Amino acid sequence: MVLMRFLRRLRRDLSTGQNLEIYTTALLSLVLAVLGVLGTVGGQVLAAATLATLALLAGGMLGSRRQVAELTAELRARGRGEVRAEDFLGGDKADLVQHVRTAQDVWIVGVTLSRTLRNLVDELQRRAAAGAVVKVALMDPHGDAPEEAARRSTIPDRAEMYRNRLRSSVDLLRELADTPGTAGTVEVRFLRFVPAFGLLLLDPERPGGRIHVDIYSHSSASGDAVFTVLPHRDEQWFRHFRTEFDSVWEHGRPADASDGFPATRST
Repeated sequence: MVLMRFLRRLRRDLSTGQNLEIYTTALLSLVLAVLGVLGTVGGQVLAAATLATLALLAGGMLGSRRQVAELTAELRARGRGEVRAEDFLGGDKADLVQHVRTAQDVWIVGVTLSRTLRNLVDELQRRAAAGAVVKVALMDPHGDAPEEAARRSTIPDRAEMYRNRLRSSVDLLRELADTPGTAGTVEVRFLRFVPAFGLLLLDPERPGGRIHVDIYSHSSASGDAVFTVLPHRDEQWFRHFRTEFDSVWEHGRPADASDGFPATRST
């Protein structure tokens, strides 16, 4: 049993490239010991090989000490609040489609959501047909929000660009709401204001939930910064953004037949 555990550990370490210097040193030491006992090589060769083995062991120890020093410095920096932005900000939502694929609740808030809906609409259709609740809140294309969005994006004369994006998003949402078997599981609301940030909540009322937050840029070709909060790790901020969604949702206008949508639940 012990041998099997060791062999499994050895195979795992070799496949991931971990602890290679330890295994190499152990192998060389064993070979040198056998050669010394058998008298196959002379003393000078054996001494040189021993020194080489010790050098290899020292190199491995230096690498381990460097990793420990780097980890210690990082922990100290975290304790002082000196965390690098790259440690919690990203340019996209990692494994988003995979997480949506298993979610029972998918709640989204955004400005036009053109890219988000284009990337997720097929998965949202499958989830809604399976009984998941999909809630989407975005700007009202018929209000003043597109003008406000244009001003905030430093292109005040391009409000029509936002309306065009909204038309495409609304078309996708109508298609989503009309998917057979999704009656009562897809809800859409229109906002008469520009949300300060984007939200994508996955199972926010379940232990394994997560919330992705988009920090909107005024004008940036590189896209928006994104971070993720988890209930077990970021309890305070998870509650904060969960409450923010509720506030935005409460002030949204439910989509109805005048918008080309079937009647939805009001929750």
